[in-house]
Amino acid sequence: MSNAPKLIDPFHRAITYLRVSVTDRCDFRCVYCMSEHMTFLPKRDLLTLEELDRLCSTFISQGVRKLRVTGGEPLVRRGIMNFFQAMSRHLESGALDELTLTTNGSQLARFAADLASSGVRRVNLSLDTLDQEKFRRITRWGRLPQVMDGIDAAQRAGLRIKINMVALKGFNDDELFDMVEWCADRGMDLTFIEVMPMGEDIAGEERLGQYWSLDDVMERLRTRYRLTDLAETTGGPARYRRVEETGQKLGFITPLSHNFCESCNRVRLTCTGQLYQCLGQEGMFDLRKVLRDNPDDDAAVIAALHHAITLKPRGHDFDYSRQSVSGQMTRHMSHTGG
Repeated sequence: MSNAPKLIDPFHRAITYLRVSVTDRCDFRCVYCMSEHMTFLPKRDLLTLEELDRLCSTFISQGVRKLRVTGGEPLVRRGIMNFFQAMSRHLESGALDELTLTTNGSQLARFAADLASSGVRRVNLSLDTLDQEKFRRITRWGRLPQVMDGIDAAQRAGLRIKINMVALKGFNDDELFDMVEWCADRGMDLTFIEVMPMGEDIAGEERLGQYWSLDDVMERLRTRYRLTDLAETTGGPARYRRVEETGQKLGFITPLSHNFCESCNRVRLTCTGQLYQCLGQEGMFDLRKVLRDNPDDDAAVIAALHHAITLKPRGHDFDYSRQSVSGQMTRHMSHTGG
């Protein structure tokens, strides 16, 4: 199989990274991700695991080299290990470079060993605080000890963990150094993420109050650590720096303070089969209809993929001014999997 890129967007970017949401459900209700009282999709609207396999495999045949499984919380979907095991065949054939997932960690104690046996080597884990009470408040339903047990199980299984921490002014800004040093002690990398204006129940003024620019985070980190810029990339939007005192890698995802769209190589497939070409735009293409209308015609699905990629925009419009939020998305982050 040729490794040459096949999916090229209108701005000459090769699409080699697919993020696929396998469920809109989650056992947490994180305040920046979903409403506390969510109305979840009926089962008939969701792609079956077989349909997810077919679509993901088609993307891989067209040059996608990295597949990240997201949710909701992907590990709450019934039978999800069957999907990971099915996708492992693309790792074994060499068609896929990496199979990974983003998780809240709640189910890792159950599934870490199975994930490792399916070829998963790295896991991104969302964790915004090390304080049990604050964790309960921001996740609404979560329990921090359960997540810590999951981290222990994942590391025992040989999975490399990267912590994703959403930077929230007035919430976790007092834990910056604690999080860096805790991750260093556990041998984990850490990525900071600016909060994005998504979710219809979140007023723009509330998001504006939560927004903590990673420029400010960087400035504070430099008061204690020597940070060295790194040229490497993992195929996502993060820019990396090494902490010389600990040797760990810090990532910075800055959709607002420093737009990263010029190098975007990814698209997002929802659990209902909608392909979002950009996280920060409402435009999407319905692949579920194509898939179900053409159960035995892979050529039609491939043609639809290529057409969908021609609709990919140059970038998103997120912007925080001093008085307002621009480019706000009404859909919840859980809908597209981050």
